[in-house]
Amino acid sequence: MTFKVLYIRIVTENYCVLKHFLGICTLLSIFVITIGLEFKGIKKMEVGISFWIGFVVFVLIMLVLDLFVFHKKNTVVKVKEALLWSLFWIGLAIIFNIGVYYLLGKVKALEFLTGYLIEESLSVDNLFVFIMIFGFFKIEPKYQHKVLFWGIIGAIIMRAVFIFAGVAIIERFAWVMYIFGAFLVYTGVKMLFEKETDDYDPNKNVLIKGFKKIFPVTDDMSRHHFFIRKDRILYATPFFIALLVIEASDLIFAVDSIPAVLSVSKDPFIVYTSNIFAILGLRSLYFALQGIMEYFHYLKYALSGILTFIGIKMCLNEFSSEFGYSFHISNFASLGVIVSFLTASILLSVVVKKRQEMKARR
Repeated sequence: MTFKVLYIRIVTENYCVLKHFLGICTLLSIFVITIGLEFKGIKKMEVGISFWIGFVVFVLIMLVLDLFVFHKKNTVVKVKEALLWSLFWIGLAIIFNIGVYYLLGKVKALEFLTGYLIEESLSVDNLFVFIMIFGFFKIEPKYQHKVLFWGIIGAIIMRAVFIFAGVAIIERFAWVMYIFGAFLVYTGVKMLFEKETDDYDPNKNVLIKGFKKIFPVTDDMSRHHFFIRKDRILYATPFFIALLVIEASDLIFAVDSIPAVLSVSKDPFIVYTSNIFAILGLRSLYFALQGIMEYFHYLKYALSGILTFIGIKMCLNEFSSEFGYSFHISNFASLGVIVSFLTASILLSVVVKKRQEMKARR
């Protein structure tokens, strides 16, 4: 038996064990942070340029490994493999979170954990949009990972711009928090009453219409590239158009998610790292979603409640701070609300699915 075969057998046979182990690690991380244990002997540090350089280098290394080592071939990512990769990225985020706790303190660690959970939960809703985009452009599953990879690169750059701009605006104009809060409440309420539709057409996107006016586009998908050359003319393929639509949808998504995370922390390092860790696991979560979609049937209602709560929190906390009141909704309370909404939506989805299966058997 070769080492490769043995490794595959160990992973597949112990999948549940790995899943539970990482689940325990998550709970342990939350427990350590929230009870506020003091780790003696290490002086809390300030975020300097070395932190930023180290994190950027780490992200670049992971992206290079992902594209040129782990997924260098165009293959279909199976659900079990995607789940394991999702757990891997979550595990890295937990390790980073523990590092933040010991180096920057429990407050920053709680901010990171809450921000990461907000970003991760909101990103799931965006994944359903990705599914519709790939379905519309008929992108085969084995090529979807490549498109998502370059979509993630664009998202990382856009998030940096959004976050630094958002922090700068808030520091200069504190009243902007009211606008962000009101916008999140509006988005949450709108999401609650928004009806699902199947007539999704990315070609109606303003960005796509503008791009097609200035750059030739072909429907040829025989060669799996973003651009192909015909008769000495460079054409964009449906693969690139799908990538553009994904970037546009992520831009819209960032308008909701960035203000939500800024309600937790105004530290650019915490906001950016929590966002990036959630984004890095987005591709694996996308493929894993295909096998666990039944657990997110009522996710829309949970996200609606989360956005509405965060928006109200932003407005109330800013009002309290501005007028000298002692009332303040803590990040610990926010974490509890977010976890409660997500847990309730998943449990409700499971219960409803089981009832439907029982009715179908009768």
